[in-house]
Amino acid sequence: QRRLVQAGGGLVQPGESLRLSCAASGFTLEGYAIGWFRQAPGKEREGVSFVSSSNETTVYAESVRGRFTISRDSAKNTAYLQMNSLKPEDTAVYYCAASFRGFAVDVVLVLPYEYDYWGQGTQVTVSS
Repeated sequence: QRRLVQAGGGLVQPGESLRLSCAASGFTLEGYAIGWFRQAPGKEREGVSFVSSSNETTVYAESVRGRFTISRDSAKNTAYLQMNSLKPEDTAVYYCAASFRGFAVDVVLVLPYEYDYWGQGTQVTVSS
């Protein structure tokens, strides 16, 4: 019953933008730490961006810093990843995740095993 439903992926040209969404179903995201991860074929899953449960702290991977923005809208019970100036190397399946450890510690969580709920993943392809 508790799940994360993702949307917003697609095919874009380099330099364009996409916004990924991650809607919680069966629970509220308030109090959870949120993370966005991505995985390209043949590559390890890597962390992209993270936000603490209070939204006080955010972290971005060096590869996306200055281009991506993580956020959440409590009214919509949805987390977002705004992706600007997309590059071909951003091509991957993107996953959102939520961790109830955020109820205990107001810090960013950056490791996959720290997360309890995962979205189904959405494909982002950046190509000319």
